[in-house]
Amino acid sequence: MASAAAPAAEAAEGEAKKGGGKKKLLLIALPVILIGAGAGLWFTGILPGLLGMNPPPAQTAEGEGTPAAEAPRPPAFFDMPEIITNLNVPGRRPVFVKLRSKLEITRAEDSAAIQTAMPRLLDLFQTHLREMRPEELRGSAGTQRLREELVARANIAVAPPAGSNQPTPRITDVLFTEILVQ
Repeated sequence: MASAAAPAAEAAEGEAKKGGGKKKLLLIALPVILIGAGAGLWFTGILPGLLGMNPPPAQTAEGEGTPAAEAPRPPAFFDMPEIITNLNVPGRRPVFVKLRSKLEITRAEDSAAIQTAMPRLLDLFQTHLREMRPEELRGSAGTQRLREELVARANIAVAPPAGSNQPTPRITDVLFTEILVQ
């Protein structure tokens, strides 16, 4: 009897292995198929629409539909005072830079906050310029690096004090109207 039970046990074990392989394949293939279908629905724009993530439709000419979003405001510009300062040069002969610029700000109403922060702003600009060497200002790459540094410093200077409920003015660019190294 033991010999008759052995082939039956082996047959049952073989069936279990076949079923286990199908289960593993199903456990791997099903998530891959679902992820692929979800990605296809997302990138075709169907899934965001079903989830209510699409922006509202634009207002029609008759005035029906949802209100249209405000048109983006044009940037405002703030004139900076002229800065004349010496550069960092070894030796006895001083080298000066004359800088005239404008700040590009996101809202015109931020001009008052910038005017209030002007002493700090001028100090940060002059301090940075005094650390620079004349060769760092050469070429468009030097001008671009200077622009990036001045934008970062300007945003630091005009930031309201910590804990303040005032909106933070945002300076998006520094536009050079004159750079003279002499």
